[in-house]
Amino acid sequence: MSSEPVALIVPGLNDSGPDHWQSLWLAQRGDCRKVDLGCWDAPIRNVWLSRLDQAIGAAESSVVLVAHSLGCLAVAQWASLVGRDGAARVSAALLVAPPDVDRPGAHPLVRRFAPAPLTPLPFASILVASRDDPYASFEALGRLARLWGSRLHDVGALGHINAASAIGEWNEGQSLLESTSNSTDLDDKQHTQKDVRRESG
Repeated sequence: MSSEPVALIVPGLNDSGPDHWQSLWLAQRGDCRKVDLGCWDAPIRNVWLSRLDQAIGAAESSVVLVAHSLGCLAVAQWASLVGRDGAARVSAALLVAPPDVDRPGAHPLVRRFAPAPLTPLPFASILVASRDDPYASFEALGRLARLWGSRLHDVGALGHINAASAIGEWNEGQSLLESTSNSTDLDDKQHTQKDVRRESG
């Protein structure tokens, strides 16, 4: 088994198009692999969780999960089912722009992943939040980060942090991915405010 972790890319609803940072990372980085969750435009939670579990089990090394949007909820739901022992191969997770699946008016396809897990994830994690995400308020993402035990990283106003955000290969995100390579260091920073602008109150 390789000593270097593989980055498993976990897209959200409708997959990630060719201009999405996840797709660009897959094309440019040798350490990235995509999880084919299937049924992209009509997600079935049990199917997504099963395929995620299979991909983690089949990886040639430990993994860092790199999830966007609804993919973040798939990661959290999977982790809540398998627990710490079942998630032992996951060294860390980068969770980018999870939608608020519990808010009134959430899209019916997104609500298939409700309710969001409210327990700490069994691995180190960074939750990346935008202040003008149309699918979740910054306050809701701050609460979710606290509940999941994630380090909250504020990127300012970048919408849903996708292709429409015009961030290209998203160098800031790649720096965050690199920071997960030392999960012990990340664990130490989970509840600090260094380099993080948390919500007030």
